[in-house]
Amino acid sequence: MAKLDIHQHVTDTIIAQIEAGTPPWRTPWTGGEGGAAFPLRHNGEAYRGINILMLWATAHERGYNSAHWMTFKQAMELGGMVKKGEKCARSVFYGTFEKAADQTEGKSEDDGKTRIPYAKTNNVFNADQIENLPAEFYITPEQPRDLGTEANAELDAFFTDTGADIISSDEARAYYRPATDKIHMPPIRTFHSVTGYYSTLSHELCHWTGASNRLDRIKKFQNREAYAFEELVAEIGNCLLCLHLGVTPQFDQSAAYIESWLKALKDDKGLIFKAASEAQRAVDFILAATDATEHGEAA
Repeated sequence: MAKLDIHQHVTDTIIAQIEAGTPPWRTPWTGGEGGAAFPLRHNGEAYRGINILMLWATAHERGYNSAHWMTFKQAMELGGMVKKGEKCARSVFYGTFEKAADQTEGKSEDDGKTRIPYAKTNNVFNADQIENLPAEFYITPEQPRDLGTEANAELDAFFTDTGADIISSDEARAYYRPATDKIHMPPIRTFHSVTGYYSTLSHELCHWTGASNRLDRIKKFQNREAYAFEELVAEIGNCLLCLHLGVTPQFDQSAAYIESWLKALKDDKGLIFKAASEAQRAVDFILAATDATEHGEAA
């Protein structure tokens, strides 16, 4: 079996998070996962160094809420059992072993022995992958809260006029699903502000324009680069559409998106111009769709 290059493994894990478009800022609605927690060992001791990055990124990617990580054996000692089919993550353990000074070329200690550092990996599982652990090892996801945020009738009419199929449920996720050609939104009452709701909806609506029967842009996210580019287009389009509607776009969130995508795509300086052009096409398509609806109603 090939030896694991732990530094390459960590680098690949972090890059995958950037390319997947999952930067860790707070969502503008309540409910769902609270985000990956600071990694802790089974005994509550905090991880250090590269293990923090590696385990945090893995938890963020897989949607784990618990802070605790442990080996298969440690889970059993705590009365738990790893669920069937679960995949492990890797943590790094640093230590030293001793050799007699005459067996090595290294510097010997006062006792005549040389201490040689080494690193090895442990296969660990998050508590969310393990059954029957004590309750303190689990974190219950935040439940959606009714914040009383109310819809804007004029904006609702605009989004309806686009012809997009927009559905809502208690699922605390916002997304466009190409397979069903539907946009899903959490209930507006769970959002911290009306601005956050319509800005999020604008982002998903821009994705909607990329379907094969519209601007034919998405191409089913054939690779990470294509996915990252599509996210960049949608977020720039979100800003353009919000400005058109008189809604303040989430510029702090948009800047974070753009920075991540540019890094993910290896700082392609021409990318921002290509994405802005596609974003403008998406917004033009949306505005044309609503204009056609208005003219149809008038006729």
